Amino acid sequence: MEKQPNSPLDWGQLLKSGNRIFIGSNAAVPNALIDDLIANANQLHDIEVVHIQTISDEKWVEPQYKDLFKVNTLFIAGQKIRAAVAEGRADYTPCFLSEIPALFSSDILPLDAALVMLSPPDEYGYCSLGVSVDVVSAAIRNAKKVIAQFNPLMPRTSGHAYVHISKITASIEQAQPLPEVPAVGFEQRIERIGQYVSMLIEDGATVQIGTGKIPEAVLRYLGNHKNLGIHSELISDGIIDLMKRGVINNSQKTFHPGKTVTSFAVGSQQLYDFVNQNPHVEFYPSEYVNSPTNIARNDNMVSINSALEVDLTGQVVSDSLGYQFYSGIGGQVDFSRGASMSKGGKPIIALPSTAKNGTISRIVSTISEGSGVVTSRGHVHYVVTEYGVASLRGKSIRERALELIRVAHPKFRPALLDEVRKHYWVPNYQVMRPMDVPELGDVGLKILHIGGEAFDLRPLNPADERRLQEFFYSHTKETLLLRYNHHPKQLSREKSCSLVSVDQSRDLALCIVRQHGSVLEIQAVGRYYLIESNNSCEVAFVTRERHQGKGMATILLQEMINIARIRGISTMVAYVRAENKPMLTVFERAGFKRLRSEEPDEVNLQLQLQAEQATESME
Repeated sequence: MEKQPNSPLDWGQLLKSGNRIFIGSNAAVPNALIDDLIANANQLHDIEVVHIQTISDEKWVEPQYKDLFKVNTLFIAGQKIRAAVAEGRADYTPCFLSEIPALFSSDILPLDAALVMLSPPDEYGYCSLGVSVDVVSAAIRNAKKVIAQFNPLMPRTSGHAYVHISKITASIEQAQPLPEVPAVGFEQRIERIGQYVSMLIEDGATVQIGTGKIPEAVLRYLGNHKNLGIHSELISDGIIDLMKRGVINNSQKTFHPGKTVTSFAVGSQQLYDFVNQNPHVEFYPSEYVNSPTNIARNDNMVSINSALEVDLTGQVVSDSLGYQFYSGIGGQVDFSRGASMSKGGKPIIALPSTAKNGTISRIVSTISEGSGVVTSRGHVHYVVTEYGVASLRGKSIRERALELIRVAHPKFRPALLDEVRKHYWVPNYQVMRPMDVPELGDVGLKILHIGGEAFDLRPLNPADERRLQEFFYSHTKETLLLRYNHHPKQLSREKSCSLVSVDQSRDLALCIVRQHGSVLEIQAVGRYYLIESNNSCEVAFVTRERHQGKGMATILLQEMINIARIRGISTMVAYVRAENKPMLTVFERAGFKRLRSEEPDEVNLQLQLQAEQATESME
């Protein structure tokens, strides 16, 4: 090895014109090496530069170096790279992050040299790849020459993160602070997305976190979870506090138990200090961490990635805006596929519902011309926006469209329904009405714990059509008689659709559901209908037989009373069959008073909402 810490390298001996070189990744870009090469390139020309994301000044892609370098990026990140690709001064090669190492080893992209940043060798001659093992490890193994910048500020990390000094062809030693990515501020809709995603993550799950604001927001809402694990191509500052508090302890992982597994780290100096010689965080190459087979070896694997747009069938666009390439495939497909194969796994795509200051919907009827599908409609189980969670697994095209329209921005929902009708069959009775109930709180639902089980209380929505049919046909004749005062024998698709397509800003239809992964079952339904003539509403509800007597009706009634009061409704009325003693008890415990009824087998009940509220406030 030629080591010249204070002298420029002899690049004429190390490289030839037309060579292909790899530049180290993410927070480990060897800027001093690149500066040295540029300053001492002499007669070198047409060096092909290959890399993934590089957090750097990206000097090599600047127009003045076009004769020296030809850039072929495998992931677009940074304004300079993005502009160069858009202008045709650089190429973009789409590929899965897990398969990039094979491009080097199979000579599809043979490397003449790898320019990398390492820690100085230890007493045994081993250098650490530090915070960026990813595809750097494969580049070092497969390049004809390895040219290193020894950086004493590079952390020494655990795992498969070492290379012996004998592998190094030439080197310089130059301290270089690792680039810090500042903590991001979160707007309200990003916070809301983080809340929704966190609700999909169960205790004991293993999580992959992608890049950007949304994954960081998710981490902020995991503080009350227990026994989480990490298997992720990237880790960021958000894991530090969760690991120190024991929220992330990796104790229930089924692959590398007890260890946080990653391939690169990007964040603040605090993160780089945290991973330095930390035996609880292990770094492995991308072909190992991003292998869908390895990812799937983690039970309850949750992958969280973002997108630029999602169409109404569930196709995900994440590397291009129309004909303009914006980022790359990266590890999204690797982890979506791995999570979908995992026992209890959940592949999630999370994105804001709109772009360009709310003028463009990111939920689209068809993907934009020129855009490419990165993740197929078969890979994604959930799509999350600030308006909720769309569950896609096992859903028909029509059901998927309804689920995705439900989480689109309200102002785009009617147009999306009109658009989807042009291409897919949607019945004419399917309508789009206001479906959000803000009175339920920030995330529009409440988590209930009843009899040792967890349930969600939320509004009914158009995508519940089939589930409501199943709920109806689960009832006994006795339940139907008590609820409807007769024995209906059919709930058609059209009727079910009308019952779930409620204008929730006027009437109200709530349900209690039990959802485990993509399996959803309605347990109880409560609704009221507004009577505008006297500012009252009529309320009714029904509970699945096996849950009757557990308090679900009481919970639904109290929620509807609260919402009716907030909306300024004066009175609430109900009509109950006289023999339905349990239901009468529920109403009377809530404060309803019996009124005289002309029907001997029916009891009329009434609750004064605003008057009672005023009395309570005076007390």
